[in-house]
Amino acid sequence: MSKIPADLLYTKEHEWVRQEDGVVRVGITDYAQEELHEIVMVELPSVGTAVKTNEVFGTVDSVKATSELFSPVSGEVVEMNEKLEEAPELVNNDPYGDGWMVTIKLADPHEVKNLMNAEAYKGFLEGLTK
Repeated sequence: MSKIPADLLYTKEHEWVRQEDGVVRVGITDYAQEELHEIVMVELPSVGTAVKTNEVFGTVDSVKATSELFSPVSGEVVEMNEKLEEAPELVNNDPYGDGWMVTIKLADPHEVKNLMNAEAYKGFLEGLTK
């Protein structure tokens, strides 16, 4: 079973969100990185890019497939994980830590209420495997 930290929020597209004082840090879940297998490249938006909920903000290339990344919230990218340019495998090794992708300044802080908590995400994953 994939790791699902209790302190994060989740999307049905397998992104995670960590709230940090008016901004959110975003990455892909342990489940997503396991499904992709070996990640070989990550394309992320530059700082200052506006993103909208459920719209594509980047891609992850693996030996298996290319997958789109969907923004869990609307706002502005204020930081991107530049380490992933040289070491995309960080997403596989530490999806909830060093493998984070972007930090987004929230356009509407209430938007995070639309995301799943860990228990709801766990139930969602169990539904996928049946």
